[in-house]
Amino acid sequence: MRRFNIAVLAAVTLSTALSVVPAHAGEAGGRPGLAHCTAGACHFDVPPGTYDVRVVLGAKAASATSISGETRRSLLPETAAPAGERVTRSFTVNVRTPEGEPTGPDGTAGLDLRIGGSAPALAGIKVTPARHARQIFLVGDSTVCDQPGDPYSGWGQQLPQYLRQGVSVANYADSGESTVTYLGNPRLWATVRPLIRPGDLVLVQLAHNDKTTDEATYRANLEALVAGVRERGGQPVLVTPIVRRWFNTDGTLNNGTALLVNGLGVDHPAVTRSVAAAQDVPLIDLTAKTKALVESLGVEGSKALYLTNEARDNTHTSVRGATAYAGLVRDELVTRHLVPKGKVRVG
Repeated sequence: MRRFNIAVLAAVTLSTALSVVPAHAGEAGGRPGLAHCTAGACHFDVPPGTYDVRVVLGAKAASATSISGETRRSLLPETAAPAGERVTRSFTVNVRTPEGEPTGPDGTAGLDLRIGGSAPALAGIKVTPARHARQIFLVGDSTVCDQPGDPYSGWGQQLPQYLRQGVSVANYADSGESTVTYLGNPRLWATVRPLIRPGDLVLVQLAHNDKTTDEATYRANLEALVAGVRERGGQPVLVTPIVRRWFNTDGTLNNGTALLVNGLGVDHPAVTRSVAAAQDVPLIDLTAKTKALVESLGVEGSKALYLTNEARDNTHTSVRGATAYAGLVRDELVTRHLVPKGKVRVG
């Protein structure tokens, strides 16, 4: 699948005015806070690394604030603060170069955060280097990656908003990649593998672009990725691919196009399940989960999850679809005890 090189603005102009209110505390120590913020955006001149961000939200009037950062990553879902009250939230963010897709442009240096929401009010912010943060590395394609511009969004781009401080997402998914190209490109697997530390999770979802990969090669490539993660002390997690929105006349997705069976007859989800079982690797069956959701919404209702209306695209997801699919991944991480419940946001 091709990359969508849409220009990204360095700052976001909010449709509603941002209220910036000095916080009572939280500015002492660490890095300066609101001095780094202008209308709708904050910039911190920090080197690549992992950082804890603590925000204080609220104003005299009732507010509702969300935070995104870097290449359109959703970091904090819209959070309400009653009139006259303060709400504190924290999250951990990965800062890297390139800041989005590994084979894309470098982006801007440092940490860039954008303040959004229906009634945004930022009362304080503090950025400090994270200590003992656990990383969730993502290895995938354009359905997972940090997409550079609207209306596209990968589910990995939406996953950070579901995580609390102490766990960050390092999204190394890249548009157009197959298991073959991901292993072969030095900017991809050869770059990711040395970064993995003991205890880190590595989620692998590669299939959409393995259109000409035979079954033996596809299986061997998945096994190579699993072995590489384990050699670094990480925890591999295999993820079956999200479905394409390709309905049969009976309202089901029971066909090769929807369920990622390639032109050689290779059933990618089935092979991924087989490798997970043989290698004793945790499996997130996102094919089954997304199939059930898309079918439950039906032909018309499921259009909102994809870019059917915007681009006649039934493979790539909208922000709504990516957010829903990231929620499915979050649920599986908790259910399979890969991330403690206390480290995820629910609801």
